[in-house]
Amino acid sequence: MKQHLVNITLLVDDYDRAIEFFTWKLHFELVEDTHLSETKRWVVVRPAGNEGCSLLLAKAADAEQESRIGNQTGGRVFLFLHTDDFERDYKNLLDNAITIVSEPRMESYGKVVVFSDLYGNKWDLIQPL
Repeated sequence: MKQHLVNITLLVDDYDRAIEFFTWKLHFELVEDTHLSETKRWVVVRPAGNEGCSLLLAKAADAEQESRIGNQTGGRVFLFLHTDDFERDYKNLLDNAITIVSEPRMESYGKVVVFSDLYGNKWDLIQPL
């Protein structure tokens, strides 16, 4: 049997605001933006050059979902973004005024910095060894 993750849902408050953040500030690719109804869209973004797992940007549909925006993991790092050039991507975070949660550091697995997206979800940016 062969399986792989295709999409991970990320709750957002506004499709266009989320698309702007991920495509303009993180330089992700907009893979799909299909209108399903007047209130629902199928919006998929992924890191540039990646053919693997993507993010499905899903607008919160009710108060319970809205309460989870920015805190889908109870405050833990939620997503892990590998890079081939840490300094380039760290500079991009700074240039775009993206919140840095902890300063860059070397770990046994590579160079890492924790940052927050526009909703407060924590990410690790990692250049593996």
